[in-house]
Amino acid sequence: MQTLPASGVRSLEEPIARALLFIAPVLWTVNYLVARWAPGVIAPHALALGRWVIAAALLSLVSRSELWERRQHIRSEAGRFLLLGALGMWVCGAFVYIGARSTTAVNIGLLYATSPVLIAAASTLWLRERLGWAQAAGVALALTGMLHILLRGNWHALGEVRLNPGDLWIAVAVVSWSVYSVLLRAWRSAFGELARLALIAWGGVLVLIPFTVWEALAWLPTVLSWRSAGLVLAAALIPGAGAYAAYSFMQRVLGAARVSLVLYLSPLYSAVVGWLVLGERIQPFHGIGALLILPGIWLATRR
Repeated sequence: MQTLPASGVRSLEEPIARALLFIAPVLWTVNYLVARWAPGVIAPHALALGRWVIAAALLSLVSRSELWERRQHIRSEAGRFLLLGALGMWVCGAFVYIGARSTTAVNIGLLYATSPVLIAAASTLWLRERLGWAQAAGVALALTGMLHILLRGNWHALGEVRLNPGDLWIAVAVVSWSVYSVLLRAWRSAFGELARLALIAWGGVLVLIPFTVWEALAWLPTVLSWRSAGLVLAAALIPGAGAYAAYSFMQRVLGAARVSLVLYLSPLYSAVVGWLVLGERIQPFHGIGALLILPGIWLATRR
């Protein structure tokens, strides 16, 4: 049986990563639905904990050989795994579920779509990732499209935007995601994408445990049911293990700044999901935003 040489594998990685730019946001959109369906069914931290226990176990199973062979490196990177887990699994998990109790799935997608600006700026300044003029124009075009959707095409209302408490929780998660993305790229690891993600997920689980216990005792207990179990399983497999693994792979191949642009698709995908699943209408401003965002992503991800 013939195997591809390293150069052949590398030549296949970029087309796969480019395809994932448009697939990964679909996976994350499932999390917005889970977040909206969770109130009254399962508490935010309990949902996040269940999601990442299952995802971490699955990722560990898939990458068990690498984890065992390189186990001597776990201690040296343990602090990084814990911090990345806190940023990516606790804040970007539980905080989103808390925020979704008082904001909409579309708003979550819209707010997350602002993080590429933070990631691109931090990657350019800190990681010395270079964005050429075409890439910068793509960022500007995609940002314009995102703002057009956020403002519902009503640009004179720019100064009248108001955030409710749920939006503020999501805003904190957006900043946390931006920091997570830059650190994931900046910190080299002895582990491959899946093994590293498994260890980061276990770090997130360790951070989530005390908050979940506090939530159950002092704030919002969870009643186990088939519905709550289904939400946990959906969040673990699709926006958990699936989306995060895709994101880690894309970051390695394309870089943090370019990959962060997938979040510009969130307003479009969340609008489509809202239409198909929640019965929300797609407005003309969504179409105009799409005409700006999609070419912007194409420009920004070119070599």
